[in-house]
Amino acid sequence: MEQESTMDLREFFQVIGKHAGIISLITITAVMITALFSFFILDDIYETYTTLMVSKVSEDGQKVDIQYNDILLNQKLVNTYSTIASSNKVIEQVIKNMDIDERPEDLKEKITVTSIKDTEIIKISVQDKDKQFAADLANGVAQVFMDAVVETMKMDNVQVIDMAKVSDKPIKPRRMLNVTIAAVLGVMIGLLVAFILEYLDNTIKTPEDVEKYLGLPVLGTIPDISE
Repeated sequence: MEQESTMDLREFFQVIGKHAGIISLITITAVMITALFSFFILDDIYETYTTLMVSKVSEDGQKVDIQYNDILLNQKLVNTYSTIASSNKVIEQVIKNMDIDERPEDLKEKITVTSIKDTEIIKISVQDKDKQFAADLANGVAQVFMDAVVETMKMDNVQVIDMAKVSDKPIKPRRMLNVTIAAVLGVMIGLLVAFILEYLDNTIKTPEDVEKYLGLPVLGTIPDISE
């Protein structure tokens, strides 16, 4: 059994060596195509965010902190804030204030609203290929969002903690990661192609193939005599 395992492992490496050219070609092609797209075609995407603190005032004017008693309540609050921040009313007002020539649907895809767990802090994140526009949009949404929260949820104590700043480093595409993944996938696809070709190749090339596939002993071979 040990000898068969050794032979199987040896055959495995023989197949790789036999089709090394195909494996290398597929891997290099995958890496080059991915690098071309990542470095020359895909745009840099920048992300920035602004944070706000939202508190509630009771009927007698006393400040009441929002209590996140459990995960369910926290999720409900996140959904509520997200809905307000991405509502047509807020987005259309932002477009009007900033004089943006863009559809509300496209603008919504760039905005993400999250709630910091167990706090009253709301985070408004914006992603865009224009880093200055991303910062301006995050601050613009925060301002309109504050007014909307005061109006709809009676949260009349909304304060900006951090204004959105221009980011110098893009968050995507992650070029080297893309190239690395392409190299790994290229090797895997190359190995798959190599073993498929080996499986479809039913020709007999060596004396060992005669004994292995035909079960016949080899009495002799004709040597290949070169000039």
